[in-house]
Amino acid sequence: MIIYGINPAVEALRAGVVIEVLVSDRRRRVLTPLLALAARHEIPVRLVAAAELDRLTHGGRHQGIVAVASEPNDHSIPELLRGVAGPPLIVVLDGIEDPHNFGAIVRAAEAAGVDGIVRQTRHSAPRSPVAMKASAGALAHVKMAPVVNISRAIVELQRERVWTVGLDAAADRSYVSVDLTQPTALVVGAEGAGLRRLVRERCDWLISIPMHGRVSSLNVSVATGIVLFEAMRQRLVATGKATQTR
Repeated sequence: MIIYGINPAVEALRAGVVIEVLVSDRRRRVLTPLLALAARHEIPVRLVAAAELDRLTHGGRHQGIVAVASEPNDHSIPELLRGVAGPPLIVVLDGIEDPHNFGAIVRAAEAAGVDGIVRQTRHSAPRSPVAMKASAGALAHVKMAPVVNISRAIVELQRERVWTVGLDAAADRSYVSVDLTQPTALVVGAEGAGLRRLVRERCDWLISIPMHGRVSSLNVSVATGIVLFEAMRQRLVATGKATQTR
């Protein structure tokens, strides 16, 4: 797997998935801290022409660095839930095909401390270099459970005593009115289409984010981040770890 850009390469090195680092001979001085990190992990570094990096990334903004990484391990839904400290928090992706949205959702999910992401094997953005770049390297850290059918995955989560909460713009219930301190899987759909009918019907709860401006909707990655950080807030309050600032 090809990973390009400074932040994604750094996170991939920290995650221990990098096999080799390719650096533009013109940028090696700027990338000294990153090269030192590669050396600490005993990862070989090879100097190449910038044109070689352009070819590998198909013209992507690589910032003079490409990391060659091993393919990440896939997990089952029970594996995502196993050994979790506290009530699990899972994200389920229903038809997210745009790699930038996929990467941005993963970035927000990792920042909120989710325990894993369930994604469909088809009709879903792949774990591509573009998605890795959009995730700022978070894809190297978040566990993924690929499934054939999202509706059946929701049933499996429910059997594991995880509440499934679908994010639906038409829902009457506000996202702040649902108890997200319990084992929760947040189910989000593609922009425009939203959750598919059967997926929507399988969810235990449907929630929405109230809109007070002239724009009627949010980018799916922004909406996902809002709900995930509300879940994090509720959990911090419930455990007495929340702090107040002035």
